Amino acid sequence: MTDHIACNDATVIQSLDGTSIVFHDFGGSGSPVLLSHATGFHAHCMEKIGSLLRPQHRVAAFDHRGYGDAQAVDPAGLEWRAYGGDALAAARHMSALNGGAPVVGIGHSMGGASLIMAAHADPGLFRALFVFEPIVFPPMIDDSKGGERPPSPLPGLTRKRKARFESAEEALANFSSKPPMNTFDADVRDAYVRHGFRPVDGGIELKCSPEHEARTYETGGTSGAWDDLPTVGVPTWVVSGRPERFQPSSFARNVAERMPNATYVQYDEMGHFGPLEHPGAIADLVTYTLAQMR
Repeated sequence: MTDHIACNDATVIQSLDGTSIVFHDFGGSGSPVLLSHATGFHAHCMEKIGSLLRPQHRVAAFDHRGYGDAQAVDPAGLEWRAYGGDALAAARHMSALNGGAPVVGIGHSMGGASLIMAAHADPGLFRALFVFEPIVFPPMIDDSKGGERPPSPLPGLTRKRKARFESAEEALANFSSKPPMNTFDADVRDAYVRHGFRPVDGGIELKCSPEHEARTYETGGTSGAWDDLPTVGVPTWVVSGRPERFQPSSFARNVAERMPNATYVQYDEMGHFGPLEHPGAIADLVTYTLAQMR
């Protein structure tokens, strides 16, 4: 599992069920911050946010199972509670590295949901959470026509994704030329390619299999995290882009309202990929908010 890990910031740790995940220490000094990535991405996609927080914090991120350098698992048996276990293991490791200090968790999409699940399991582990459009589905999404959220097209599109390229340069040119990554921060897009592919005969290949990513989308409503929200008392900032129908932004406010100690923050200029497009704005929010908490 670890023969393709080339990062000198990487440490293999065990999740709650014994699955190997990978913890990436981005350095810095001060109170600990842990970054948790979205579906389809990996720890280093959050590194740009981390680099902006490093002057005041020790920053790390981790690869959830099946993503980045973490252990591949059978997608057929995928359960979202396991992602919560990954986040819990990484947060405990980060706290232990910092003398038991409580951790600030910053998560995007699935990564936000995994941090919420971890905070439900061990609330004393966290000082605060900042979660951008966390995937914590209400039982039903109502719209003006009274219908439910339709099936997502993402699993089908993901299974058709090109997983191999002849070179990193070809991959980067491909992702730079079309949505959604053409609007990403350039450093984030570069990190996605540099750390998201492994060498294979004839080129490079995605480390995360399209099938694993597709199954993550398909099983997103099975975490049970919605039921946990009223008992997650960690100070939490639920951040959203402009609300759009049938998108995670459409229920982000509901997530915040269901939590006893949450604040809702909305950036109308952002979409669901806000942390990857505007890492500076997310880092500024975290820095300002934590300064007010002192």
